Amino acid sequence: MGLVQSYRLRLQRKRWRIRAFRKRRELKQIVNRTNQIKPDDILLFCTQRNEKIRLPYFLDYYRKMGVGHFFFVDNDSEDGSADYLADQPDVSLWGTRASYKRSRFGVDWLNWLQIKHAHGHWAMTVDPDEFLIYPFCDTRPLRALTDWLDASSIKSFSAMLLDMYPKGRLDEQPYQPGQNPM
Repeated sequence: MGLVQSYRLRLQRKRWRIRAFRKRRELKQIVNRTNQIKPDDILLFCTQRNEKIRLPYFLDYYRKMGVGHFFFVDNDSEDGSADYLADQPDVSLWGTRASYKRSRFGVDWLNWLQIKHAHGHWAMTVDPDEFLIYPFCDTRPLRALTDWLDASSIKSFSAMLLDMYPKGRLDEQPYQPGQNPM
């Protein structure tokens, strides 16, 4: 990577941090359990709106993988998902009525929370309908992956997102809370 490209990327990161700093005013703290975060916890950051039906399986899936604390931004849900999340012992929750699109689809909000809380932690950003799958994830927890990344001096890990849809109309597919969507 050349000097000019490196400088441009640095400027872009700085702009994104400034955007996150400005967008922090759109967030209202609902439940803050960040004092429970342990130094070695893996953190998960997520924006959601009206995803209550997906949340039980989502939380269970990532808890079993080894996530220690969840950060959610609820974007004006009307289905009770904010109340559901507020009752979870390992969730810190913020709410907003601001535009999801104008916050770069929630990235600015999550960047602010990561700036505030994720320093020194492995952190992942996913949506409620996204599930991280990596080699041996059925037998090795997320901590094994992060330990390998640390031992290899790898500071970040990107993953491909694969959207899957059933045959036919989505509203014709039966789904119950807590059910494995896969």
